[in-house]
Amino acid sequence: MKRNLLAVACCLSGYCAFAQTGISAELKTEYIPFSSYIRPEDSVKTNSKTDFKRADINLSIPLSVKKDSSGRVKAWSLLLSGSYAKMTHKDYEKQLFPDEILNAQVGIQHMRPLGKKWSMMMAASVGVYSDLEQVSSDDILGQGGILFIRHFSPNLALGAGPVLTTAFGVPMILPWIYFDWKTNGKIKFKINFPEGMEAGYLFSDKFALKAVVNLSGMTVERNKDGKSMLLGYQQITAGLRPEIKINEKLSLHLTGGTALLRGISENDRKIKSIFRDKKIADPRFATTFYAAVSLRWNLP
Repeated sequence: MKRNLLAVACCLSGYCAFAQTGISAELKTEYIPFSSYIRPEDSVKTNSKTDFKRADINLSIPLSVKKDSSGRVKAWSLLLSGSYAKMTHKDYEKQLFPDEILNAQVGIQHMRPLGKKWSMMMAASVGVYSDLEQVSSDDILGQGGILFIRHFSPNLALGAGPVLTTAFGVPMILPWIYFDWKTNGKIKFKINFPEGMEAGYLFSDKFALKAVVNLSGMTVERNKDGKSMLLGYQQITAGLRPEIKINEKLSLHLTGGTALLRGISENDRKIKSIFRDKKIADPRFATTFYAAVSLRWNLP
């Protein structure tokens, strides 16, 4: 059940973002070289190998931004995102995993203050989650959620609320938790669940070096033996990330490290599937190198 819920967390993690007052965008590429496939039946590392290459683009466009007398923001934003992954497989007796994965979403986000210490964030999106082999209406999934967030200080926030997803065929409500904590000064710590955590040092206004741990994944609907199935790809990566501020609007992030966990889970589209304990573990891959390059643009 833990791996199934991890797949759900990866699918829903895009909701955990505060409203932007200006247009923001990120272009990111990731690379994980070939690593051995670990057979789920007996946890034996095989000679079969798979790599992973992904390109992401995320865009947030404010539609309406207002500030009250205390400087708190009430905003509506349009969210656009797309992820394309390419996997190459070597020395498998039969093909177990897709060669390509496409996740593309369009959504709307609204955030507003509720009193002095509380705020609310709502988000809804619809997208295509496909292996590009046979694109159909089954590949279209929708989800939406609402978070009530308690701001204990400018640097600490905790939120909870329900999320509605159609990933399992019928609409299903799941609980969701949001946690964001960061520090000021030269030494910086930040935990943003479910996205990850980081710790670093700000050498100057133009350069910072951070140790980071990130959780991410992708979801794909595919037809298997005439049945609609959901395949979830999950990864947990850790490494060092230099951050270079090119100018007031543009920054470059370079990450090198390790893919600590890289696995795939597959279930039929029934609610009970995510809570069912499997007799055999899900397929996974051996730990290996991880690299990523990210270009971020923010317009105040």
